[in-house]
Amino acid sequence: MFSLLVFILVLSILVLIHEFGHFLVARKLGVVVERFSLGFGPTLFSRKKKDTEYAISAIPLGGYVKLAGDTLEDYKGRPFEYLSKTPGQRAGILVFGPLLNYVAAFFCLWIVLFLGFPTLTSKVGQTIDGFGAQAAGILKDDRIVSVDGREIKYWEELQKIIQAKKAGEVARVSLLRNNTLFNVEVKIKEQEVLSLLGDKKNVGLMGIVPSEEIVKVRHGLLPSFGLGIKKLFDLTLINYKAIWRILTGKLSVRESVSGPLGIFYITSKAAELGFVAVIYLMAVLNVSLAIFNLLPIPLLDGGHLFLLVIEKIKGKHLSQKFDNFVTQLGLSLIILLAVLVFYNDLVKFGIFEKIAKFINHSK
Repeated sequence: MFSLLVFILVLSILVLIHEFGHFLVARKLGVVVERFSLGFGPTLFSRKKKDTEYAISAIPLGGYVKLAGDTLEDYKGRPFEYLSKTPGQRAGILVFGPLLNYVAAFFCLWIVLFLGFPTLTSKVGQTIDGFGAQAAGILKDDRIVSVDGREIKYWEELQKIIQAKKAGEVARVSLLRNNTLFNVEVKIKEQEVLSLLGDKKNVGLMGIVPSEEIVKVRHGLLPSFGLGIKKLFDLTLINYKAIWRILTGKLSVRESVSGPLGIFYITSKAAELGFVAVIYLMAVLNVSLAIFNLLPIPLLDGGHLFLLVIEKIKGKHLSQKFDNFVTQLGLSLIILLAVLVFYNDLVKFGIFEKIAKFINHSK
């Protein structure tokens, strides 16, 4: 139950941030917002203030803002309507939703880096047969303090140095064992591994596994700001690389895309790890939501932006017939994508197997 509440809260915050971005710029430009809904389906709660009805709906898997005169059917030529604004102004309304998600992602990363994120130390959990570490005499519970003269505290730092080495190269390793410093030379082997984005690459290995020792790595307020920008850039790059690899067929959609079930599973795991892990997950989801919404797919913000470009080139509003066609096409694509992603989640997380076991157990 706690995991479900965290999932709903996280998803609601993401949607609220996104829709508030649209709402804020629309109001700033003098566009009347008729309805601001958190969720879809039957209304659970609503309250009208001035021109806007604020609502919470039963299905917490999204939300929307309804702007006055946002279709040709509703448009009456009044100055407070969406279609009365220039393409540039309307683009501002569309872009600010994803942009606010992006800003929120940065603040989440800033908080995480300032509060401290759980990180593996450089303590050795075990050595692997046939690799250089074992041959060099490295033992379980040794703590690696430097490699090639570079100070090491965390497992991530160690991995970065070692994986960049080639087969046959030697790593000069300093380690602590029972408060005594030892220096050893470790011969590197190479092994092919799959990266986060599904590409195969050879990396250097010395043949050690981390212990389960974890510490919180904290940074000052200003250093966290700078590191937050770097982390945000890294997350953005990973998302765009993943999209490109999916489009070129180099990355499986099944392995890389998750829907509500997948997000619920990931959120549950983050909730078990604590507040900081949930905030970090919110940063990742905010970036993903911002980038996904800017894709040129009908019904998404990116699709509407693409249509605005066409409108700007033509110099007039697109026809209602064309708008209806694009809306129906977009709705069909979104439904198809939702079904595929939902099915993918059922397979990925073994839901079918669990249902089958439950049925067999009930007989």
